[in-house]
Amino acid sequence: MLTKKQLDLLDFISKRVARDGVPPSFDEMKEALDLRSKSGIHRLITALEERGFIRRLAHRARAIEILKLPEALAAKQPGFKPKVIDGDLPDVPAPANAMPVDAVHAMELPLMGRIAAGVPIESINDVPPSIAVPGAMLSGNGIHYALEIKGDSMIEVGINDGDVVVIRETSAAENGDIVVAQVEGYEATLKRYKRKGESIILEAANPAYEPRILPVGSVKVQGRLVGLIRTY
Repeated sequence: MLTKKQLDLLDFISKRVARDGVPPSFDEMKEALDLRSKSGIHRLITALEERGFIRRLAHRARAIEILKLPEALAAKQPGFKPKVIDGDLPDVPAPANAMPVDAVHAMELPLMGRIAAGVPIESINDVPPSIAVPGAMLSGNGIHYALEIKGDSMIEVGINDGDVVVIRETSAAENGDIVVAQVEGYEATLKRYKRKGESIILEAANPAYEPRILPVGSVKVQGRLVGLIRTY
């Protein structure tokens, strides 16, 4: 039996993982549940972990994996599957509804190069290698591609230097989406997108980086984050 706050938090985390491919930050959880401090979030996270609904991943920036959902939430989110994929994890009991490895359908995506999660770097347009990605990670029938992360500006949403992100190609974005943004025609960066009037704000998830405020015409959205792959 979960309390209302525990259910609300699990629902919020699950929806954000489904939308962005990565869990929300503790600040976002605190705001979503209207709590005064992060200590309340820590207590709720610990309670959910003790009850087997989530697992905190070691050596990750606030990274959380959802193992299962209670019936009340699972009914709202049919086909739920965790979207964070890890390699060479320690032996951990698999959830009861886990799919066997040989049943997972993988697709080859072009690895288009590196994208900055820090100071923007030049876009890479050379012929790319490819990377195998679980088909369940891909959203809809759109065009997808992969990028290797360079930098630490998105660590508070669990995106670290060296990770590979899966991107769904799109030129449209909503406020709060994590996007691939091309700046002034040649720089590429992964940031949270916000539009305010005639300005675009590209926000990092690391207090060491200031938001970039740019004219609408200088920013072109090239895709939205839908998944994350990490190997050790």
